[in-house]
Amino acid sequence: MTLNELSILNFKNIAEASLQFSPKINCFTGNNGMGKTNLLDAIFYLSFCKSCVSRGGDAAVIRHGDDLMLLQGSYSRRDAEEKISIGLQRGKRKVAKRNGKEYQLLSRHIGLLPLVMVSPMDNELIRGSGDDRRRLINQIISQSDRSYLDALIRYSKALESRNAMLKRGIRDSILFESVEEQLISSAALIHGVRRRWIEEFSPIFLEYYHAITGGEERVRLEYISQLHNLPMDRNLAESREHDYAIGFTSRGVHRDDIELMLGDYPMRKIGSQGQCKTYTIALRLAQFDFLLNTCGITPLLLLDDIFDRLDANRVRRIIDVVSGNTGARFGQIFITDTNRSHLDEIIRSVGSDYRIFLVDGGNCRCEELGVGGARLQ
Repeated sequence: MTLNELSILNFKNIAEASLQFSPKINCFTGNNGMGKTNLLDAIFYLSFCKSCVSRGGDAAVIRHGDDLMLLQGSYSRRDAEEKISIGLQRGKRKVAKRNGKEYQLLSRHIGLLPLVMVSPMDNELIRGSGDDRRRLINQIISQSDRSYLDALIRYSKALESRNAMLKRGIRDSILFESVEEQLISSAALIHGVRRRWIEEFSPIFLEYYHAITGGEERVRLEYISQLHNLPMDRNLAESREHDYAIGFTSRGVHRDDIELMLGDYPMRKIGSQGQCKTYTIALRLAQFDFLLNTCGITPLLLLDDIFDRLDANRVRRIIDVVSGNTGARFGQIFITDTNRSHLDEIIRSVGSDYRIFLVDGGNCRCEELGVGGARLQ
């Protein structure tokens, strides 16, 4: 799958942009704070109908001083053209369209355009809460498994209802049974899929981590869940009085986590900055491989400032992996970096079509392109 053209109107600091991309390597260079990450976020938004960066709600992505944001992308997918548009107006609901037809449910769009983004924010996968790691699991599985995404939505709605009842002090057993029935059935599906996923995903992650580090460090992923030992119905029954007292649901798959281990210790406790970044990059590259195998479509790969705080050996090995000399055969790649030498090295390694864009103050222009590694004027 490739993104051929991208049109942006009033997205973050980008007032207007119309870009045509190489089917292989697309590099965005420029100083910090100029909008490189915002361009990648616009591409992310077209796949997930939300920002990977902004936490201030949908309106936060609309350019300051404007009332409307519009993103449009033209893709080649399974030998067919796909035109996707997402519009957002302050005070109104988001509208997403596929080939001119509006989605009634945004969740039906997830998985159409598989995408993996590696960014500095991935550090939260190591240092952050279980919410960040559950978000990773859900983002990976939901792109390839519709039934899992539907179960997540049902579970979240039932959990919200149960928590509301607990906060209001409701003790009607019939009401609780009707809500908990949805929680129990959805939790069983979610837990089962996550267990199978970690078994399939872990060997892929280990392969990439060892490719980047040279196999010098021992790592593993450990799936933690309250449902390993007790099914959801018994968890709910045993915690009901406690939940009445605290006012929320204390057990369930919404408390699942992944322990990211380095040797016999959690990475978050002993990992250096370079080790933590290597860990998250390996997680994301494994995500790419997993989606490629399960979706049958080559995802877009977005690499945002990935070489910062890495030693020269790890930088070289990542370039070797991304260039396709090891690991999966990557398709279309979008990269940001303030260091032009990193971008030039990747282009030399790949030896294929490329475009280099200069980003300055929200403005973006193509300043160099090449075919087969040869620069064109």
